[in-house]
Amino acid sequence: MNVVRRLLLVRAGAAALALGLLAPIRALAAWSKDAFAAKKADDALKSLGASGAEPSKDIVIEAPQIAENGAVVPIEIASTVPGTTSIAVLIEKNPYPLAGKFDFMEGALPFVKLNVKMAETSEVRVVASAGGKHYVATREIKVTIGGCGG
Repeated sequence: MNVVRRLLLVRAGAAALALGLLAPIRALAAWSKDAFAAKKADDALKSLGASGAEPSKDIVIEAPQIAENGAVVPIEIASTVPGTTSIAVLIEKNPYPLAGKFDFMEGALPFVKLNVKMAETSEVRVVASAGGKHYVATREIKVTIGGCGG
């Protein structure tokens, strides 16, 4: 790239920032500080407005039955609840149970794949929101001590 052109672009950008014509891009993510700071799963659900969710077989949790390394536990979640707009993942016995909350735009496939950290055997609770209602599915994941597989 031409050095003069580069200097011109840098200076033009700096001038635009100084004049307030450009603003740094802000994160588009909206998150619930209270839900992520909650120390109990029920408090996190209350902060998300999802307490009293009804059980659903339309939420599929794919995860190992036994995790030999609690530092990296892979979990895949898919929701076939029509109109799913968000999925929240809670790990009951973690110090901060809310592991993640994912929002979906209309037409998006409600699928999430994440790695979580689990210090001990615990229930993983997934809450899907659709049409102003909340649906829940749970799965227990056993974490072995020392990675012995039993």
